[in-house]
Amino acid sequence: MPFFPVVVGVIRRALGEALVHYYPLAGRLREVEGRKLVVDCTGEGLLFVEADADVKLAELERGAGLRPPFPCMDQLLFDVEGSSGVLDCPLVLIQVTRLLCGGLVFTLRLNHAICDAIGIAQFMNTVAELARGLPAPTVAPAWSRELLEARSPPMPSFPHREFDVRPQNGHGPPPPPPTGGMVMRSFTFSAAHVAAIKKHLPPLLLDTATSFEALTAFLWHARVTALEIAPGEDVQLVIVANFRGFPELSLPDGYYGNACVPANARATAAALRDGSIGDAVALVRQAKATVTAEYVRSTLDVLVLRARPCLALQNNMFVVSDNRHAGFNRVDFGWGEPVYGGPADTIFGVGFLVAVKDRDGKDAVVVPIVLPRPAMERFAAEVGKLCKA
Repeated sequence: MPFFPVVVGVIRRALGEALVHYYPLAGRLREVEGRKLVVDCTGEGLLFVEADADVKLAELERGAGLRPPFPCMDQLLFDVEGSSGVLDCPLVLIQVTRLLCGGLVFTLRLNHAICDAIGIAQFMNTVAELARGLPAPTVAPAWSRELLEARSPPMPSFPHREFDVRPQNGHGPPPPPPTGGMVMRSFTFSAAHVAAIKKHLPPLLLDTATSFEALTAFLWHARVTALEIAPGEDVQLVIVANFRGFPELSLPDGYYGNACVPANARATAAALRDGSIGDAVALVRQAKATVTAEYVRSTLDVLVLRARPCLALQNNMFVVSDNRHAGFNRVDFGWGEPVYGGPADTIFGVGFLVAVKDRDGKDAVVVPIVLPRPAMERFAAEVGKLCKA
């Protein structure tokens, strides 16, 4: 890799060129009537931090490969004072850190209101292309946010229970999140692990279930088991579904906004724990099948009617976001593809599927999970059973 100042200069130059095409990312988010968000294209730019670290890549890997949680993450992505708000703050913060071994850490923090994973990965790949000397992005960015306006008047046609804070057992206050020390741990699943899950599926599902369906069903089942949720309590799985391919919505190639919606599946804790993995896969499929163009329109209507509600993250909700195909692992500034490309952390109730290479260089999936320490031990035991299968 070239001398570090040269590397930083190349990336800084490429960022400036990319922002010509992605100029809204250099603006600031404002809130107008009805809590509607708009981008003020002020041209103030994004934040760029250059740093040196007194560690080597091997120390960040800690013998298990580069996986969340990462040591000294607060130094690899410095929280610049006054930069972390949603409104009137930089939309993107980037830090480039040189390691003692000559390696490079490129970290990015994004205001999620402006892009989803596919969108920001598209921007990052544009920066990488320009850093490698390409004259223009191979994928032209498209704003086109007007295509996803709510209807007038808004007319939701689905219940969208993922936004509802549900009381415990149908009455009383909702169950609080678990108390005690939370821990994060990443679990790596190989093709063999996914095949082991599929072996437990009935014939009708064995040859048709996708890796996402099988792995998500397993994770949901293991999490509910680990948290020891009361048998009669409802548990909810929420998948984050990409709708870029729906022709009815006419999103152009290169659209880099949020083009995903939450869709949910529900069961009682007892039914999920006591049922088969095939039952859980069927519920995941049910959630996926819900997502149609009409469902997307209905979601947009609810977001307006309820003034941008948040997902009702509770003890009984598990959100799964599949980042394997977003493009983070393909970002190449000219010095090779990343050792790890994906989310650096997660929160309780949210799991990401991240594409990685295992120790043998084969494709695998990493899933970072946050749980209370005792529940994490039980979750790890469930994964251990799978690894022994």
